[in-house]
Amino acid sequence: MKNRFILLAALVMLCLVFSSCGSTPSAPVARVDANTQIDLSGYWNDTDVRIVCETLVDECLNSPRIAQAASRRGDLPVIIVGSFRNDSDEHIDTSIISRRMEVAIVNSGLADFVASSSERGEIREERADQQSWASDDTVTEYANETGADFFLTGSVKTIVDQAGNQAVRTYFVYAELTDIESNRRVWMGENDSIKKVITRPSVKF
Repeated sequence: MKNRFILLAALVMLCLVFSSCGSTPSAPVARVDANTQIDLSGYWNDTDVRIVCETLVDECLNSPRIAQAASRRGDLPVIIVGSFRNDSDEHIDTSIISRRMEVAIVNSGLADFVASSSERGEIREERADQQSWASDDTVTEYANETGADFFLTGSVKTIVDQAGNQAVRTYFVYAELTDIESNRRVWMGENDSIKKVITRPSVKF
């Protein structure tokens, strides 16, 4: 009985040793330049975000309709970011796309942005809190928000063509800028430059 207990304890210890060895990385982590193109799975990644956003932002900022809107108002057009829908067949964090476009357009100096609907709640809570606790010289006023002129929305879609162990994934990313007052589209952009051929190993039995 004692020998069986010792043998069982030894087996448990051996399993723990092997499991800890299996969780150890087989190679050290390597840092790479942020612009390095790396495709491991064939799915949407940071390189795709960069390519798409650079293209769409460039199209938006150079659109004659945007320049006309700014000249009519005599000031920078104000934009609010709506949702970028993920209509693809995989998980894509589309908030990264909208945020990168927002940063690029703001930094261009050609447009201003106001807080999105998800952000305004926290800001309004802070404004309400100031009414009770901030000094009269520094308290912010109610009903003094800047109204947006345009609404930025978009979507990501995919087409997958597959035969055997090979698949072609094509991504279509759309962005639209809508005049809030009239519901007119003042700009629409499309990027379909992301196309990947993925070959999986053949499974042999």
